[in-house]
Amino acid sequence: MATTAAEKSLPIPPLKTHKLFFLSQISLRVFAAAATLAAAWIMLTAKQTSVVFGIQVDARYTYSPTFKFFAYTNLIVCALTILSLFFAYIGNKAVDPAYYFYIFLHDLMVTMLLMAGCSAATAVGYVGKYGNSHAGWVAICGYFGKFCSKATAASSISYLALVAYLILTVISANKSRHIVV
Repeated sequence: MATTAAEKSLPIPPLKTHKLFFLSQISLRVFAAAATLAAAWIMLTAKQTSVVFGIQVDARYTYSPTFKFFAYTNLIVCALTILSLFFAYIGNKAVDPAYYFYIFLHDLMVTMLLMAGCSAATAVGYVGKYGNSHAGWVAICGYFGKFCSKATAASSISYLALVAYLILTVISANKSRHIVV
């Protein structure tokens, strides 16, 4: 069956785009929830004891306010993502475009929160790995390799969730632009 140029240029039916929007919302939110939960779990369980200059020293996420912020941020984002799954399901039935604006605001705030946590953990992780000669901070990852590896894994997974939320924010913004003021 041959298709003409006019048939190829026809817009996608609204039902098909709505289903695609709904499936992308659900799949990205499930992925983001799983990724943030995994990142939080890895960070919360990261600990290592090592002997440094003859002294036994522990490395735990609780010893750094930044790593605590990172772990708790991931837990909060996971909880908000699970909550947003419920609203995404309700949104499948919503007709009012203003509803999508509220989803956009939610996604934007969660994206910013997750970006703050990832950025903070990355900055402290960089100092832990390379030190800072100007401030006199030595690199500790040579002594706490297992802890640093877990912190790096948690940060990487959290960045994947951040990418998912960036995509969700763009999708929500695009859907909410149809609001009539």
